[in-house]
Amino acid sequence: MTHFTLPPSLAFSRLWRPVACLTLALAPVGGTAYAQQVYRCPGNLYTDALSPKEAAAKGCKTLDGAPITVIQSVTPRAASGGNRSAGGSAASSSPENKVASEEQKARDTDARRILEAELRKEQAALDALKKEYNNGQPERRGDERNYQKYLDRVNEMKAALTRKEADVASLQRELSKFGSGGGAK
Repeated sequence: MTHFTLPPSLAFSRLWRPVACLTLALAPVGGTAYAQQVYRCPGNLYTDALSPKEAAAKGCKTLDGAPITVIQSVTPRAASGGNRSAGGSAASSSPENKVASEEQKARDTDARRILEAELRKEQAALDALKKEYNNGQPERRGDERNYQKYLDRVNEMKAALTRKEADVASLQRELSKFGSGGGAK
């Protein structure tokens, strides 16, 4: 075992105490340093539980360099039949989670009606934005004597138009999931 002693003048110095502790903690135990070998096996399996002979037999490769950090993923639980979105369907096949056909049709009709109303509202807002944007040439306001202020407002309007168009397209996609009968444009 390797021993480490400080000279008496430094033994009680506050500055040297952490250095001494760190040095002692990093000193090899029993005169040899032990490093665990990590292998990468087919299928992106990383392990340190194999001997070199087993790793070679399985086609695993030795990893050199930085240590590997493994983050455990959470395995999804089976569908509990809890709250579902208006357009979704229950993935569970147990009888207590099934919804009567008439009730499901009513839910679908309500969802379609809500989406159509939302689409009409978003489409009206998009039309208003397009009118105000005026193909990239909106009217200058009185507080925009500085031309850069005007350009900043034009850029903000363009970004808002892009977001609003994406919102409308998303609502149209949702309505298309209901099949024919939906799709107010």
